[in-house]
Amino acid sequence: MKKLLWASAAIALTAGGAFAEDIKMGISLGFTGPLESMSPMMAQGAELAFKEVSDSGKLLDGTTITPVRGDSTCVDAAAATATVERLITSEGVKGIVGGMCSGEAIASLTNVAIPNGVVMISPSATSPALSTLDTKGLFFRTAPSDARQGEVMTDIILEHGLKSVAVTYTNNDYGKGLADSFAEAFKAKGGTVTVVAAHEDGKADYSAEVGALAAAGGEALVIAGYVDQGGSGILRGALDSGAFETFVFPDGMIGETLEKNFGPEVNGSFGQMPSSEGEGKDKFVAMAKEAGFDGTAVYSGEAYDAAALMLLAMQAAGSTDPQVYKDKVLEIANGPGEKILPGELAKGLDLLKAGTAIDYDGATSVNFVNGRENAGTFREIEITDGKIETVKYR
Repeated sequence: MKKLLWASAAIALTAGGAFAEDIKMGISLGFTGPLESMSPMMAQGAELAFKEVSDSGKLLDGTTITPVRGDSTCVDAAAATATVERLITSEGVKGIVGGMCSGEAIASLTNVAIPNGVVMISPSATSPALSTLDTKGLFFRTAPSDARQGEVMTDIILEHGLKSVAVTYTNNDYGKGLADSFAEAFKAKGGTVTVVAAHEDGKADYSAEVGALAAAGGEALVIAGYVDQGGSGILRGALDSGAFETFVFPDGMIGETLEKNFGPEVNGSFGQMPSSEGEGKDKFVAMAKEAGFDGTAVYSGEAYDAAALMLLAMQAAGSTDPQVYKDKVLEIANGPGEKILPGELAKGLDLLKAGTAIDYDGATSVNFVNGRENAGTFREIEITDGKIETVKYR
């Protein structure tokens, strides 16, 4: 009888904690490189979701999460690939929030993540090329494609009464993809693009590039670059030479470095970045404040959503195996089902365990199109008194 009781207890224990484990989740962002000022708050956004779920004890009957950071550098494809390889093969992560920038995201996906069958959800890689890349169902992004950003930027510029612009872009997948999509959209609506010219990051002097842009002319200069790299070099050169007075800043140029290094010098300039408004965003910003970081920072909400989607998909699939839970990500993102907002991940886990469908809305009003990317809303900004101010959402 004693043996029978022990056996029964063992069976009950196994059944109650059948899935409980401690898993690692990767975060591959550019902690060094041209967007290094953005990465810390993006990482904190992802880690906020990981902690929320881990503390709840509700993921697969008590599975806990340990986040592991890796530096993709944002622009060095070889370094990003090595980072993701370490996260997967050495750390054994079950999913990765990343990559951060489009070129390195494509490289680490195709060279490491896809061959190893690991899910990556990027909060910020926006190249249109990622919309059609064959990723075997392993890649998603909570940021919208730059094809959409090009259209939004066109509308904002035209509404400012500007009819002609010069464009400079950082010479990589992100910069070229955004410049091309914008130029096409702007011309289609009657605007004139005087020049579309690439610039390289890491140079000490951008006077030649600025001179060529000035010679082409335009009522404003669109800088599709990086605020911690060549984009700032171009901006400084244009301001010092008086080549342009008005600048248009896409997402890669909008950050605290812009306020810190340029401030009132760019008053009246404007731009846009993927962002959202509403109850989900407000809840995330409040949670981030309590955790000690700025939830309004570019792509921090998208990073929270990327992390949350993977964990909720695991619960829906009943497995931490990326090859299994990948098939649940789209279902979680688009519903139908009960809306889940930031701070409600435990509720979402409970509902999924009970077999109830959910619709993860998150911090950024998540709604995937093309089966893999957020349709997205955009925050229009303007520089006023040296500060980045929100004008409205689109």
